[in-house]
Amino acid sequence: MREVARRVFASEFNDASHTFKESDDERAPAYQLLPTGEKANRVFFVGTLTEKEDIGEDNEYWRGRIVDPTGTFFVYAGQYQPEAASTLRDLDPPAYVAVVGKPRTYETDDGNVNVSVRPESITVVDAATRDRWVVETAERTVERVAAFEDEGNEYARMAADRYDADPDRYREVAVEALRGMDEDGDADATDTDGQAEPTP
Repeated sequence: MREVARRVFASEFNDASHTFKESDDERAPAYQLLPTGEKANRVFFVGTLTEKEDIGEDNEYWRGRIVDPTGTFFVYAGQYQPEAASTLRDLDPPAYVAVVGKPRTYETDDGNVNVSVRPESITVVDAATRDRWVVETAERTVERVAAFEDEGNEYARMAADRYDADPDRYREVAVEALRGMDEDGDADATDTDGQAEPTP
């Protein structure tokens, strides 16, 4: 069984610096601990690809910068993610994309933890798909925050121990994302086919 891909905004994802396993088996899945009290082995997000760059030396290794209403996701795809790497190679930013992938953390020399995504798939989508993802992700975020104080919520207890963040902050971010989407609704430029043009 593949793990469920969690919907999460960039602002929360980038704060999720703690990873863990639930068994000592070396093949056991690794999970990212979301500050709102959820474990994520895979994530699902939709945003605007604003930049891409081949940063590989001997082989292609693509870095993509994908923006949602709350912040920026970074995705990295190389020879072990051939489909995602091929999509990044062929895409011309800006473009709306949906990404499913696995969280990755990397500790820098100064002790900071950078969070990124190793994409399993990158799919070009339209503005309506992006808007629907924002609504659904806001709902999931608010639900996680509402369940945070439940004593039986082991991942919330873990998040409370690991992070210094007030989960209400992520609820406020979710509400702001919805509010911003409402404000943008009338402002989207349309092309000759009436399709909304992605804006960074």
